[in-house]
Amino acid sequence: MEFTLRGVAWIERIFEPDYILVRLAILLAALVGDLLWIVPGVGARDWVLALVALVLSAVCRWSQLWALLIQSGLLLLADGYGFAAAPVLKVLACVLLFELAVRGRGRQVAAGAVVLGVVVCFNLLDKLPATIGAAGFRMVIVVGVPLLLGGYVRLARDAARRERDSAAERIAAARAAERTAIARELHDLVAHHVSSMVLRVGVARHVLSAGTDPRITEVLDDLHTSSTAALADLRKLIGVLRDPAPFPTTAFVDPGGLPDALAVVIDRARATGLHVKATIDPSATHLDPLRGITVLRLTQEALANTIRHAGPSAQVALNLTLDADNSVHIRIEDEGRPSQENPEPPTARGAGSHEGHGLIGMRERVDLLGGALSVGPVGKGWRLSAVLPAEQKNSRERREARV
Repeated sequence: MEFTLRGVAWIERIFEPDYILVRLAILLAALVGDLLWIVPGVGARDWVLALVALVLSAVCRWSQLWALLIQSGLLLLADGYGFAAAPVLKVLACVLLFELAVRGRGRQVAAGAVVLGVVVCFNLLDKLPATIGAAGFRMVIVVGVPLLLGGYVRLARDAARRERDSAAERIAAARAAERTAIARELHDLVAHHVSSMVLRVGVARHVLSAGTDPRITEVLDDLHTSSTAALADLRKLIGVLRDPAPFPTTAFVDPGGLPDALAVVIDRARATGLHVKATIDPSATHLDPLRGITVLRLTQEALANTIRHAGPSAQVALNLTLDADNSVHIRIEDEGRPSQENPEPPTARGAGSHEGHGLIGMRERVDLLGGALSVGPVGKGWRLSAVLPAEQKNSRERREARV
């Protein structure tokens, strides 16, 4: 028989160990109803036995076999002394055998079934063969039915798990194929053109080095440095896309080199005329690669937006700090376009498609680390602030779940 996830997933959920309290509540209601209205002649000892049996049902999630063995002993005691609670104990024993069949090992299930079968037929053994029909009926109802239902749920649970694992593998394979295709296109198209640009700029620097306006030489040097860095980042990106691991060890920036990488970004912004006042916590050298690259990309995007909207002569304050629990706090705030230039309303930022994609990318980076991002106008300028929590197990699981 073939089981599918769609047909039996609800069965798996109902009989998960986490739902033990729900099942116990149902059993308690049935137990109280039986003892109050159905079973005649119920005394205090019957209530005590029934409650002990119910407690055993509660601990079955830790040791189903031992709980069933003790439950069988209580049932034998109740049958032997003619306690009115014997039928209730028999039902609870069936439930324990069912739980054992769902989660126990083969030998444990066999041992529990044999013991319970002997107990339910014990008072009929001395009257065999006349009672063989009654004994067989008890075995089928008390032992056979729980084993059958438990085996079905076990198969359903295993089939659901296999289906879930298979679906996850198919998704991972599709994503890997897509990443490989993107990496191939980047390598064959973009990387080739960027390499050509770097080569041509290098040749231009060599040809025009003598007797050329120093300003042109400076621009060519900066262009060559930027294009070389872009090519290196592009190659790292291709490596990331081709790596089958969810989070490859290849990093765009070494954690210890984060302050230097930020200094390069800030110097490039200053070269355009931007006035940047930067305060960087020395502890930033201890950041993990993921938070390091996030800080670097947030800084690049924020400074680029400032140049685009507030103009290259704007004033910018950048603060990067780490608090006691190693959470990162970064704030980048500008004062808007200088008064002598044509002002732009702060609320106009992010309205265009390019800026919108930049903001979306920043939010995705921060969300991936379980952080918080706030972007918006402040006075005549614009402020970006983000908090990146310390690297923890739960944040790693959240990232893996999104890959």
